[in-house]
Amino acid sequence: MQLLKFNWLSIKSKLIVMLLSASSVSIMVTAYLGYRSGQANLTDRVFHQLTSVRASKSYQIESYFKTITNHLQTLSNDPSVGLAIAEFSEAYRQLENKPLPANGADKINAYYQNEFLPKLGKNELGSPVLSSFLPKAIASNYLQYHYIANNPNPIGKKHLLDRANDDSVYSQLHGKYHPVFRNIIEKFGYYDLFLIDADGRLVYTVYKETDFATSLVTDVYNDTNFARLFNAVRRSKEKDFARVIDFESYAPSYGAPAAFIAAPIYGQSRQSGQDPAIDAAPNQSQNQSQNQSQFLGVIAIQIPVDEINNVMTGNRQWEADGLGKSGETYLVGEDYLMRSISRFLVETPETYIQTLINLGVQQSTINRIRQYNTSILEQKVQTPAVTESLTGKEGIQIIRDYRDIPVLSSYGLLKIEGLKWAILSEMDLAEAYAPIYDFERQLLISATLLMLCVILLAMAMASMFVKPINQLISGARRVASGQLEEVATVDSHDELGELADSFNLMVHSLREQTNLVDLKRREHEQLLLSVFPMAIAKRLKQGETDIAENISNVTILFADLTGFSKLLESHSAHETINILNDLVTSFDEAADRYGVEKIKTIGDSYMAVCGLSVPYLDHDKRAIDFTREMQVIVRRFCQEQGYELDLSIGINSGDIVAGIVGRNKLIYDVWGETVNIASFLKSNCPNGAIVVSTEIYKRLCDIYSFEAIDLKLDLQRDFKGESDRQASMSIPAWRLVSGSPKIR
Repeated sequence: MQLLKFNWLSIKSKLIVMLLSASSVSIMVTAYLGYRSGQANLTDRVFHQLTSVRASKSYQIESYFKTITNHLQTLSNDPSVGLAIAEFSEAYRQLENKPLPANGADKINAYYQNEFLPKLGKNELGSPVLSSFLPKAIASNYLQYHYIANNPNPIGKKHLLDRANDDSVYSQLHGKYHPVFRNIIEKFGYYDLFLIDADGRLVYTVYKETDFATSLVTDVYNDTNFARLFNAVRRSKEKDFARVIDFESYAPSYGAPAAFIAAPIYGQSRQSGQDPAIDAAPNQSQNQSQNQSQFLGVIAIQIPVDEINNVMTGNRQWEADGLGKSGETYLVGEDYLMRSISRFLVETPETYIQTLINLGVQQSTINRIRQYNTSILEQKVQTPAVTESLTGKEGIQIIRDYRDIPVLSSYGLLKIEGLKWAILSEMDLAEAYAPIYDFERQLLISATLLMLCVILLAMAMASMFVKPINQLISGARRVASGQLEEVATVDSHDELGELADSFNLMVHSLREQTNLVDLKRREHEQLLLSVFPMAIAKRLKQGETDIAENISNVTILFADLTGFSKLLESHSAHETINILNDLVTSFDEAADRYGVEKIKTIGDSYMAVCGLSVPYLDHDKRAIDFTREMQVIVRRFCQEQGYELDLSIGINSGDIVAGIVGRNKLIYDVWGETVNIASFLKSNCPNGAIVVSTEIYKRLCDIYSFEAIDLKLDLQRDFKGESDRQASMSIPAWRLVSGSPKIR
């Protein structure tokens, strides 16, 4: 019989382990292979899709810049454009001695002061200086007055004025050419168009921002990317040439990111007073041919940010581009700053801003993103994908993007002469792997169900053999739940019976140990509550050791039991301690009623705080009422026992520092100027009086009656270490007048 039981135990163990192991291994291997295969296929598909989107966007952006370049080169070779810049340059020179109207300078100053600088100042780190931006040349002032300051159209619509109301040749030319150039930028979607003469003066712009009529060589904008572009084009000495310069903050556009493309204009120079009809005379053909190579100036276009964003966002149709709910394609310059807008700024701006805040982005950067409503030149993207792109590599990676979120990234470098921009197509890993996660959940459910079937099968086959073990398990669970009175009953005389007997002995021993631990725990809790405030005792029970905190708005009181020293002379130590215990016990009971917490007793001194563990708005009033109750307790005790005892009490309100001091013998105490002043008030309090600080008097003077007293403060005695103050000083204090509170 014993042999059969031994064989049964061996078979049971082998059966359960075999079934569970075989099923678990087969399920895990199948699940792993299916998961890895699905993940690899899905990753390849998403990367292929992202690469296709990136290639498409790269082609569109490169084609867009090529189109702009070709168009600008066409305009630069257009004889009418060359004639326009020659005529505008000559007309500009004629204005160099043209006086302004009487109020012209004031109007220009007012425009800059009231319109331009306030808007620019919102976007700059400092405050722009008016004198730095005002035009200096006479012609610049004249043109800015007529076409900006005195232009009746509002900001953003100054280009609607075809001709100023003056008699200058410039205005005649402006009325002739402006509708043509305005139509060009409207048709092609450019931000602005500029004509710059050979000396660097912007003799014409469409939109009439504050760079109009200024010099890119000598005036305030000579250090902008636009000025650098002009100088590069002027130095090139090439025809059929165009150059692009990358985005930078551009002050005339109120600090918004601006990129430019420019081309030189070569042609016949016009002399002052020359008739344009002469240009076409047959006898001048030879001179024209000789002068075709003369540098007349530069035509430039401010590249529209919106067009780039429209290409990169697919006109904000990311899902239609196959980028799902989290994918985007964006550009990054060699300074690791964005050159196109972030999808998340467009769709969920507040969430995007909060993400930047969580990542520790500077507040000034966040403010500029809010102001311009763009991430161009503001969002830093220094990821491995960008780094590799800027070295000329193309590839795919799983990285963490500029939001610190895992993404699948396909990256490469745009082929645009003059620009070094990385282009990236990315999608959140969570969205890309959503089908895999669904498959994983389904696989987990299937595996769980299969495992349950195997477990049920094993349990059914072994149920007839495991009854004793189940009884032991049931008993162990009851013990684990705290039912230490439960014992396991196994009707068997084999090893399981011996195990049950041992288990019952263990339960009995555990019950005794648990009872002993409960007793010690209750004693420990009672000891903590008797020594520390309840809140501190709870924290000590939870394992805190270093307890220190700043606490505001509490009331500290010190009370000295006067006359107690005389009792020591006439009573035994046992009798004296009993008297003190009776009084302190009564004080503690009253403290509980008023919400006051005792800190400590030192001899016949009693220290307490109100508002420490539990904040009270009326902590000072509670302290006053408590001390009045203490006086009643002492006087009643003296009347009943025939002793001559009284209290001297000092009270102050303010901020304190509280904490645990010591490692082996813990003491909870409070410190601070508030505590020192309360102690000083107690030390200098008349016998049987309650003295409060000015802070308490101001708060409670409408409730209680006080009389003013002056106390002499000896700093060297009362506040150690205050050598930098005067040795003594007189401070005001207030004595509580006995009697009931004021009736209001």
